[in-house]
Amino acid sequence: MEAAAPKTLQDAIVYFSSPDNCLNYLVARRWPNGVRCPICGNTEVHFLKNQRRWECKGAKHPKKQFSVKVGTIFEDSAIGLDKWLTAVWMVVSMKNGVSSWEIHRSLGVTQKTAWFMLQRIRLGLQDPKARKLSGQVEVDESYIGAKARNMHRDRKEKLMQGKGGGVVGKVGVQGMLERGGEIRLRVIRDSQTGSLVPNIQENVESGSHLFTDEARAYFGLQANYVHDFINHAEAYAIGNIHTNGLENFWSLMKRQLSGTYVSVEPFHLFRYLDEQAFRYNNRKGMTDADRFDKALTQIVGKRLTYKELTGKTGTEAEETRF
Repeated sequence: MEAAAPKTLQDAIVYFSSPDNCLNYLVARRWPNGVRCPICGNTEVHFLKNQRRWECKGAKHPKKQFSVKVGTIFEDSAIGLDKWLTAVWMVVSMKNGVSSWEIHRSLGVTQKTAWFMLQRIRLGLQDPKARKLSGQVEVDESYIGAKARNMHRDRKEKLMQGKGGGVVGKVGVQGMLERGGEIRLRVIRDSQTGSLVPNIQENVESGSHLFTDEARAYFGLQANYVHDFINHAEAYAIGNIHTNGLENFWSLMKRQLSGTYVSVEPFHLFRYLDEQAFRYNNRKGMTDADRFDKALTQIVGKRLTYKELTGKTGTEAEETRF
């Protein structure tokens, strides 16, 4: 009798300890209408049971044999699906995230391997087909980085360059939150109009009602949006004019970054934002199992090599999501 699909982390660890369960679970979600060759799309494939892979019987092309990992974030990984799928479950279900050291201790892989796994999972959590936000949308910025008073003197001198604290030496993040709905996050170069407004145009439907603070960069939005702003020097809210929803999100995000990950390089920050946005956007009416299934629907067609991740090539290395 086939075991029931997992509903908790304990269930997942037991269920995915079986290679057959791993394979069948992933195949059913990747190819619900039957296995297809990831190279040519042909359905004439033969399963090689001893190797747990398929062989394409269609047109001649390189790499006729393929596993369920090919064409996903798991491709070319020697780590078994039992560990991969458990790691995905942990990432999508733990509200404050999970560190590479925790994955290292829990799954028995090295910390370096765990870090690479987590970055590949975060890539899988990106949703390039996300709809535009609409209705009432809050827009605000926050700045991520260490507090100047907590820095070592040498690092403080390097980052501050003689300036005071505040946002100096920090990385800006712009958030767009549909009230009662989803959030979109983007790393920004600065707080000027040229950095902030294009993100709004890309992620928010024209005609929506925007709520911002009094930043001058937003003053030209009236042409395409209904725009109200709040002066935080005078009040945090006037009726429904506020950005308190985003303020709550910033608090959650910063606790995650400082408490779980401690330190995040600006080069990789957008990946951690994708992770937090995925959990936030799928928090309502979804169980851990639902979020896990949704994450697995987004892993195909995404590939991240270690060279790209560490900035040793000219592709992913130059991608900062500004």
